[in-house]
Amino acid sequence: MNNAGLEFAAKTDTGLVRSQNEDAVAVSPGYGFAILADGMGGYSAGEIASRIAVSVVGQVLEDGLQRMRDQQGDSRTSRHRLIQQLLTEAIQKSNAAILDAARVEPQYSGMGTTVVAAVFHHDKMIVAHVGDSRAYRLRQGEFAQLTRDHSLLQEQIDAGLVSPEWARFSQNKNLVTRAVGVGPELSVEVHEHIVELGDIYLLCSDGLSDMLLPEEIGGLLANSQETLEHVCDDLVQRANDNGGHDNISAILIRIQSINAEEPGLLERILGWVK
Repeated sequence: MNNAGLEFAAKTDTGLVRSQNEDAVAVSPGYGFAILADGMGGYSAGEIASRIAVSVVGQVLEDGLQRMRDQQGDSRTSRHRLIQQLLTEAIQKSNAAILDAARVEPQYSGMGTTVVAAVFHHDKMIVAHVGDSRAYRLRQGEFAQLTRDHSLLQEQIDAGLVSPEWARFSQNKNLVTRAVGVGPELSVEVHEHIVELGDIYLLCSDGLSDMLLPEEIGGLLANSQETLEHVCDDLVQRANDNGGHDNISAILIRIQSINAEEPGLLERILGWVK
């Protein structure tokens, strides 16, 4: 199964206020996917929830994408549909795993996490999310948000109760209406986007998006003189310069070629969990 030639970079940071990092990130250049989770819950439970989510989603994606590689007869369109189903299945399995962990360890009761995950296949990027961790795209200088937050604040914006300009000052910005691991029923939002050569995609936690304006993020991504690793560092540093009120995580993916041959060695997802 061919996927776009991809360049990845990832960074996660505790920030300046929190005592521990409850974010988790993972990338798989070989399978062409990235996952980011932002945990919530006391007694280190948020950290547990986010790591479970990233590990389970990563393993389910790796297993499912490998099966697709072994079955060469499907059309590209049907494979994209299968990837959408696979992303939904992966996040739902992580939901069950977090609920199971909370049942075994009562001190973790109530833990949960946001998740945003993207799979790149041929000329498509399929993204799934739950909560307010986001996906963005920079294309030919235009910076756009690809996901819509599952949050009380977004519902207020949609209802016309809060303007987007005032939303960044709202006291309700961190109240999510969907999260992984808080109940047996979970609705996963999945969308498909056509990729173009030179696109840069960003997955991030709200510790980044709350600290920087979209134009600031887009401006840093547009600095083509920097490597993606440097841009990740710059994003985290700028968020800390602006207060660093939360854990900060960012994953960057650049489209280097379309339909490039896959690497010969495949990255194991669990080795990338941080």
